[in-house]
Amino acid sequence: MFICTEINNSTIMATAMINQPLNDTQILLLQTFSQMKSVREKEDVQSLLLNYYRERVDTQANQLHLSNEKIEEILNSHYRTPYK
Repeated sequence: MFICTEINNSTIMATAMINQPLNDTQILLLQTFSQMKSVREKEDVQSLLLNYYRERVDTQANQLHLSNEKIEEILNSHYRTPYK
């Protein structure tokens, strides 16, 4: 399957090959977004999803006793294997 995304009337060639079938959650999200009639509905669902995942991350960070400073440090760290 090929994917092509359109943004602001200009087509961005975001083409990718997907080698695995969609899972139930992905299918549900596609069906949900396909039923939306307005940009406002799309933005509302995006906001709900973002808030859901933000709450999950906050809960997990609190359980691990991570401060905002430590989270920022982790986000800005580079853990790649150096090339020789």
